[in-house]
Order: sequence, then structure tokens, then C-alpha cells
Amino acid sequence: MTDGLGLGDAYDTTLGRIKGQGGEKARLGMAALMWISHSERPLRADELCHALAVEIGSPNLNTDNVPSIWTLLACCQGLISVDKKVSTIRLIHFTLQEYLRAQPELFSTAHSIMAEICLSYLNSHHVTALSTSPSPDLQGTPFIEYSSLYWGVHAKRDPSDSVKLLALKLFDDYDNHISTKLLLKAQKPLSRTVTFDKPSLFSGLHCASVFGIVEIIDGLVEAEGCDINQKDCVGNTPLLWAASHGHVEVVKILLRRENINPDKPDRNSQTPLLCAAQNGHEGVVKILLERGDVNPDKPNKYGQTALFCGAQNGHERVVEMLLEGGDVSPGEPDMCGQTPLCCAAQNGHEGVVKILLGQENVWPDKPDMYGWTPLLSAARSGHEGVVKALLGWCDVSTDKPEGSGKTPLFHAAENGHEGVVKALLEQNDISSDRPDNDYNWLIFLAARKGHEGVVKALLERDDIKPDEPNFKGETLLSYAAQSGHEGLVKILLDRGDVDPDKSDNGGRTPLYWAAHNGHKGAVKMLLERDDINPDKPDNNGRTPLWWAAWYGHSRVVALLQSRALQV
Repeated sequence: MTDGLGLGDAYDTTLGRIKGQGGEKARLGMAALMWISHSERPLRADELCHALAVEIGSPNLNTDNVPSIWTLLACCQGLISVDKKVSTIRLIHFTLQEYLRAQPELFSTAHSIMAEICLSYLNSHHVTALSTSPSPDLQGTPFIEYSSLYWGVHAKRDPSDSVKLLALKLFDDYDNHISTKLLLKAQKPLSRTVTFDKPSLFSGLHCASVFGIVEIIDGLVEAEGCDINQKDCVGNTPLLWAASHGHVEVVKILLRRENINPDKPDRNSQTPLLCAAQNGHEGVVKILLERGDVNPDKPNKYGQTALFCGAQNGHERVVEMLLEGGDVSPGEPDMCGQTPLCCAAQNGHEGVVKILLGQENVWPDKPDMYGWTPLLSAARSGHEGVVKALLGWCDVSTDKPEGSGKTPLFHAAENGHEGVVKALLEQNDISSDRPDNDYNWLIFLAARKGHEGVVKALLERDDIKPDEPNFKGETLLSYAAQSGHEGLVKILLDRGDVDPDKSDNGGRTPLYWAAHNGHKGAVKMLLERDDINPDKPDNNGRTPLWWAAWYGHSRVVALLQSRALQV
């Protein structure tokens, strides 16, 4: 079973045995294989067992018909197994999935059958009797979550007449159905705001729009009394749901209604266009931009427009379509002062950054309300391509600090972004020896965090003095030894302009710090130097050996005692 080669005949024979069992065993075996090979996520054992007990169209769920997992294992003749780590059912080998997909006649109507089973389960008295309280008891209905979240996915793939009838039955009292709450709670980022005890106002039309089931939408919009612009409990219209999920055909159907409001926002003032742009649904964006009653520059309550959201998430084609319309403000900031360019730079969307830099009314050096420019944001996050794109513009300040006094180079060095550091150091107007507001030098922070490549690049600068102490008297070597970064200790010791025994204001040498913190490798390298006094005390008269012993660093103690014996 290692590579699965030549198993086709074995699978043929085993399927023959499953079917040859006849009756209920054959039905259970084939149905289990259908579910496992076509489900939207791995099924737990109890979920699968309940699914196989459902009679399509029956209002009753007979729990006596729920098979045990051991029965299913036997009926499937060894083709399925239980993953004990996560309690899910899986096929015995990945090649079995490929084999089943290559035999479409085995489960030709799998998705319609699965949708019918899910809907029959949701319509059963066993489920409709469930409370929609804040903490409903769902232990007796293990298949409720999968049915609620995925019936529409299966229905969209194969919407049979039976599926449509069962869906309409579910929608009869959908506001008060437990599956409504489960579906809403699964819609990110809404999951934190939906409560079980709140009236949903979530109709069948909203639900069908979430799943994008065209065949059901067609009938619902023609029904008498249909409110095409009705908002649900989270403020979403059917159009907004369809636009958010990128269901182009559903959007087209809804927009054909005369009384549709294509620009109606949700509770956060997000319009269908903004939601489509945020999620990168190019087809929906194109349709909405072709209408004359959609404002492409309408912001949400945070001041973010469709262009802003598209740029923030790196959807290049969406950004291009919005800019091609000419009715958007590419340099307009949100409530925090962030522009689309700043947001794209912060998230590393190089393609979007290049598109925006070519637009009028886009200022590549415009800071937000906290003083962060696009270059600062990109440098801190290590987006080398974005940094280089911004550095190509003459009106970008390469050494401009934010509120704490840290420049783009400072942030890049502190976070170890070697490529960004090198790109910035190539600029003529860059300062590499400039502290922040707390008197931290960038090379010191890079050394403390062990960013060897960054430290090497900085040491090549003429304005960096590798043995110059900070305001506490600590040297670069002290910082490296203190953190136990052996590579940096070696780099600094190999230089001729570094004093390896230099004390700080407290009389603490690099050896003191390495011994104090138990860094055996750094201690060993320092002790190999002839110009180091291993017994040099600090201002309190305590030696490196004393501190190593005090903190119980036995291996460091042994090294220091050995050196003392040699002396």
C-alpha cells in the first residue's frame, strides 16, 4: 500500500464484494464510500453514522437505524478506517479516492443525494424541535453542523427537483431554525457577533444567496411578498451575501429586479461592491461597476472604500478595474490616515503598490496618523520588493522616522530583514548610526537578536564604529555575548578594532555577560583570547566565575576553572 501502484484490480474486487453482500450491508458500504469521497470536509464517525440513518423525505429520524462504526467498517470490507487522532473516517489509501473519482458511474448523483439527506435531516422533527437558545444541546444531533453548513454546497453542484422542494420546506420557518444560527456563525468575520437567542431575520433568499444556488433563487425572487432589499440580523441584503461570496449568476438575477438597491450597505456601511472588492471577486466587481447607480468610492464606517479593501488584500485586477472607472480617489485615507498605498505596502502586495504608484493624487511618502509611511510599513515587515519599488520614487523619504524615532532602516535591522537593510543602505541619504527616542542604536538591537547578516552589512559602513559603547557603556560585543549569539561573537572577535575585555558602566565585560547568562559557546570563544582577564570583577567585586556559580551554570563554571588552572 506504500505507493498504491496496481491497486485498481484490488479495488474492483473489493467493491464487488461490498455489492455482493446484498441488502442493507451493501447499501451501507456503498453509501459510506460515497460520503467519505464526496464530503466537503472529513466526517467524524458519529456524523457519518447519523447521515446513513436518514430516509430522504421522511419527517422522522429513527435513531434505532443509526449503524455502529464497527458495522460500517465491516460493510466496507477494509476500504475505510478510523483516524483515531482526530476521530474522523477516511479511505484506506489516497489512491482509492483517485479510483472512485475515475468511476463517475458509481456515484453519478452523489451531490444531489447528499443535499437531500442533509435537508431531510434538517426538516426532521428530531432537529426542528431543537431550541435556538444561546447554548442549545446538540449532542443528540451530531450531523446538524455538517447539514447546516454544507447542504447548499452539494445542492449547488446538483440541484435536483427534490432538493429544491426540500429546501423550500426548510425555508418555511427558517427564521426559527437552529441551522440558521449555525450557518450565520460560520460566516467570518460575523461569527463573533451572531448570538443564538437573537431573531435572525435571515430568510430563505438570504440563505440561497450565501450558497449561490441559482435554481432556488429564481423561484424565491418571483414569490409574492419577496423583499429583495431585506436586511438580516447582521445588516446584509441577499445581494450583499451573493457579492461577498462571488456568486456572479445570483448577482445578475438579483440586479434584474426593478426595485433592487445595488448600493445598500450593511451595519458597517459596507456595500456589495466593497465586499466583492475585499474578497477579490472580479466578476461581481465588473457587473456592479457597469451600473450607473453604484458609487465606487463610497466608504464604510471606517472610511475604507472598495479600492482600499481591494488594495489591502492584494487583488490587483480588482484595483485596476476600480481605477479604470476614474470615479475613485486612489490617495484618499481611511479614518486612521492609511491610504490604499500604505495598506498594500504594509501587507507586501508588490503588484498593487506598483499599480498605485503610477496614479495621480497618490503620495508615496504620505504618513498615517501615527507617522507610518508606506516605506516604513514595508521595511518593518520585510517586504523587499515593495521597499525597492518605493525607493525608485524620488519623493520618498528614505530616512524618515515614525513617532518613536525609528527609521525604515531601524525597523528592518531590528527585525532581521537583511535584503531590506541592504537595499536601504544603498541610498545616499541614509543614516545607519542614529538612535531612536529611547537611545537604542539599530546595530545593537540587531546584535541582541542575533541578526548576523544585518550586523555584517552595517559593519561595512564607515559611520558605524563597532567598539563604541552606548550610554550604559555596553559595546556591540557585550550585546552579542549577553544573548549568546556565537556567530556574532566570532565576527566581532575576528576584527582588529574591537576590545574583547572592555567594561561597561557597571564593570561588566563581554565575558561577564556570557558567563552570567550561561552561554557556554560564547564563554569558550572569549576564553581563547589572550587579551581577556577571566577573573576581572565587576563594580561589586564579583567575577564571571562567581556569577556562573551563583546561577548554577556548571559547564561555564568548569570552563572558567580550567582557564584559571592554566593561568
